[in-house]
Amino acid sequence: MGSSPLSFRIAAAPPPRLDKALSRDVPEGAALSRTRLARLVSDGQVRVNGAVVTDGKARVTEGDLVEIEVPEAEEVETVAQDIALDVVFEDDDLIVINKPAGMVVHPAPGSPAGTLVNALLHHCGDTLSGVGGEKRPGIVHRIDKDTSGLLVAAKSDRAHHGLAKQFEKHSAERVYLALAYGCPDASDPRLRGTRGVSFEPGNVLKITTQLARHKTDRQRQAVLFDGGRHAVTRARVIECFGNPGAVSLLECRLETGRTHQIRVHLTHAGHGLIGDPVYGGKRKLAANALPEKAFSALYGFKRQALHAAVLGFEHPVSGEVLRFEAPLPADFAEVLELLRE
Repeated sequence: MGSSPLSFRIAAAPPPRLDKALSRDVPEGAALSRTRLARLVSDGQVRVNGAVVTDGKARVTEGDLVEIEVPEAEEVETVAQDIALDVVFEDDDLIVINKPAGMVVHPAPGSPAGTLVNALLHHCGDTLSGVGGEKRPGIVHRIDKDTSGLLVAAKSDRAHHGLAKQFEKHSAERVYLALAYGCPDASDPRLRGTRGVSFEPGNVLKITTQLARHKTDRQRQAVLFDGGRHAVTRARVIECFGNPGAVSLLECRLETGRTHQIRVHLTHAGHGLIGDPVYGGKRKLAANALPEKAFSALYGFKRQALHAAVLGFEHPVSGEVLRFEAPLPADFAEVLELLRE
């Protein structure tokens, strides 16, 4: 396996540690993440003033010459599978997919095959230039198995590096459509009294909490106000259905992107998602709240009614601002049509 040499000098006033100095001073075009740099150091691929350094805590000074051997990307063991994909956009650096509900994004012990990554490995083939030293697509964000909609993956290290920065800074635009129990309203005294819940102009529901794994159920996330990771969700009512306000179509915007964030936040606010088997709870609608067909359709909906409808970001290589929209999948659209009738 070959490698590509990279050399540069440590700039003025460097951090005292090699790993931090590398993260600051490595040329932007190399698109080497902190994780990748740490691996290169530990693998003996980094020289400082001609001497191999394998300790990321080693001291460096201004003007030190750094030489890095960046190995060519290796093939991964994950199996490429010929699975149909709805490709919304693709170029040499990234690909945007409209993911169907039911597809897992990344292989895991319970889902080693049939995932989006398996499908991307087959679809992209030799066009993958490698992410993190391996020929694999770079997953910078995920959507749950039973959530449909837009997702972007990197095909190159430079794209992965740039996209990851945008998602870390929460500058990417992500808009979801959701069907939820009830119709959130700023005049609701219950909501006004719920910790972490507030309203912004335009009747926009804002939920601000910490999120962490549930103490007893590791498959769930839990709302906290001490510890955990900061999470902010905004939801705006687009339409209300039934009497009185039995169900609503919400536009949800993520300020942060935590696991199950919209699902657990809306449940915390008392407006869990229709069909959510984990967070939806046992909430029931009055039999006369909706017409019979709509009522039956809602209770026959066996996944969370959540769709990643809009994805916007700056292209990490060209700098072009990109924005994509995905129509509702058939099952979601059918329920919505019955509600509107």
